[in-house]
Amino acid sequence: MSNGETERQVAGLERAAVEALIRGEHGDPFSILGPHAFAHGLTIRAYLPGALGVELIHAVTGEVLGTLEQSSVPGLFSIRIEQQVPYRYRIQWGTGVQETEDPYAFGQLLGEMDLYLFAEGNHRELGKSLGAQFTTHEGVQGVRFSVWAPNARRVSVVGNFNGWDGRRHPMRLRQPSGVWELFIPRLAPGEVYKYEILGRDGLLPLKADPMALASELPPATGSVVSAPLQFDWHDDHWLEQRQARQAYQAPMSIYELHAGSWRREGGENGRLLSWRELSEQLIPYVQQLGFTHIELMPIMEHPFGGSWGYQLLSQFAPTARYGSPADFAAFVDACHQAGIGVILDWVPAHFPTDAHGLGQFDGTALYEYAHPFEGFHQDWDTYIYNLGRTEVHGFMLASALHWLRTYHIDGLRVDAVASMLYRDYSRKDGEWIPNRFGGRENLESIDFLRHLNDVVAQEVPGALVIAEESTAWPGVSRPTQEGGLGFAYKWNMGWMHDSLKYAAEDPLHRRHHHHQLTFGLLYAFSEHFVLPISHDEVVHGKRSLLDKMPGDRWQKFANLRLYLSFMWSHPGKKLLFMGCEFGQWREWNHDHELDWYLLRYGEHKGVQQLVSDLNGLYRHEPALHQLDGSAEGFAWLIGDDANNSVFAWLRHDQSGAPLLVVHNFTPEPRNGYRIGVPKEGAWHVLLNSDSERYAGSNAGSQGGLFSEAVASHGQPQSLSLDLPPLGTLVIKPQ
Repeated sequence: MSNGETERQVAGLERAAVEALIRGEHGDPFSILGPHAFAHGLTIRAYLPGALGVELIHAVTGEVLGTLEQSSVPGLFSIRIEQQVPYRYRIQWGTGVQETEDPYAFGQLLGEMDLYLFAEGNHRELGKSLGAQFTTHEGVQGVRFSVWAPNARRVSVVGNFNGWDGRRHPMRLRQPSGVWELFIPRLAPGEVYKYEILGRDGLLPLKADPMALASELPPATGSVVSAPLQFDWHDDHWLEQRQARQAYQAPMSIYELHAGSWRREGGENGRLLSWRELSEQLIPYVQQLGFTHIELMPIMEHPFGGSWGYQLLSQFAPTARYGSPADFAAFVDACHQAGIGVILDWVPAHFPTDAHGLGQFDGTALYEYAHPFEGFHQDWDTYIYNLGRTEVHGFMLASALHWLRTYHIDGLRVDAVASMLYRDYSRKDGEWIPNRFGGRENLESIDFLRHLNDVVAQEVPGALVIAEESTAWPGVSRPTQEGGLGFAYKWNMGWMHDSLKYAAEDPLHRRHHHHQLTFGLLYAFSEHFVLPISHDEVVHGKRSLLDKMPGDRWQKFANLRLYLSFMWSHPGKKLLFMGCEFGQWREWNHDHELDWYLLRYGEHKGVQQLVSDLNGLYRHEPALHQLDGSAEGFAWLIGDDANNSVFAWLRHDQSGAPLLVVHNFTPEPRNGYRIGVPKEGAWHVLLNSDSERYAGSNAGSQGGLFSEAVASHGQPQSLSLDLPPLGTLVIKPQ
């Protein structure tokens, strides 16, 4: 056994290679470091800048096998032994002694199938393969790091464990995949790390792990080693019933919220609630209101809170703002046990330009398109994913499946789909690049969306994928086999814009805008729609939903109750942003909690009670939900009374049983207003939005009614109704 190598032997490594190693420019550290066979045994080398000394220890017996000798190159240690034995190092640092196995003694880590599927864009479990995986390898516990950076000259893992020194843990490149890998023994969950990448043009800013399972709390930007999620789920009953609960025939009313500003501990500017605190406070509230689902604005890690999560950089990591990944799993589990579905906003359209993020990840446009006409959103100052690249396509596909499978999420609402469909989205002439056929459609993104929806339907049956799509693109919620995009639902942005514009009109002028409420019914059954009153409608000077309403205080509240009743009785699933359910006056501010003090006042409490009753009615009356996507479930009675701004229709369930809905969009009570009905006999008012129960004036028909044999509106019978001012009646035959 010989201690160390002579200068001639170091030179035998090729001085250029040694110099590249110490400069942090060597792309193949395994060719120098670790054990290397020679004619009479092994040479073992370690590069440990700053180490005072290194001993070689038998990994089984603990026997000291020898001391590694430091060459003339500071930090480069070596030893020769006669035969191969399991070993580890005992390293003397200025701060203490460290014992560890040699990262460069381990063979290749990722299987060829992993690399093949990744390169092909079909690896469905990237969250369990790439990134930082806490595991046991060859009997040793540690972390397997792997990252895609095909154009890098060198990639190292850095963190507190190596003093953020990129020379300490350079990685092995696996060709032709472009994935770099390294197993670092004895690292444990909780370690903060990044990747130091040497690009073609020099050293890049330290990069967070694109596939990190956890991250530091912003404004810190490091990735965090996370153990595989081992959570004891108790939602079997929910999952067994989910497919039926989320079928087109089922009721679905969604409470959209921003977890950081729904409520805070200590008041308006207090600290954020944790997932466990949200479980205790939010879930009973959602149950009280009767919503079937919640939709969380993006909870993936994002650097800037002011982006509300829509400019995210960690497609696999829940934000640390509200707790650990296990805490988030516990929140979802608690929702399911309470009978509440969980939908996440998910963003495959773009990502922020932060230096530690995905942009120019290996010194080239890797995740984004290279040309700014394709790869940069001027509106949002973000990069656009190049979904035509198989690795990026697979990365995003695996992200979607990660949330649905790992965290039992019930649906993904895909943000900014319109921006993905069109290459000229929000661009002037001459500022976009046509597709290969000369058209404006983004064929790569369209292929991705179809593939996403097919894969989710196959691998997570019953889960929903919902499109926020604002154009007239045909077949968004039509199956891909029929030429559609394959989404379960599409947000009905046209209905939202038209109905809000109508509701904001002074009632005196609504007669001139009557078509804004009738037009949506011309296409209401062309897609499976969600009617969205989302966060986007109550920010940036658009005013809160209550404050959009015209008139004095009484009229504003009456208009709000009327609008919500119109929405809940209209075909389509429902989505309402937090605060709208009790008439928040102020616009939403992501830094403040909602104005809960308003519930001391009767009008606000009344709106909240109405939303609860509307949800109860919606869930318990099949006519309001069973045929949401079918024209068979809807029939106009009055759509042409513009002078009185009255609308009336019938909703039907699958058996044909009717429910009558009447809206009076003026502040004038209309007594003795005759409306045709299909059934003779007793009818009962299920809901009057002007009831004193909702702090209304208690005008209009209440309780029981009887039809008369007077034909009207194409019906053999009719009811003489007293229509409440700015009010809705929902009436059912007995």
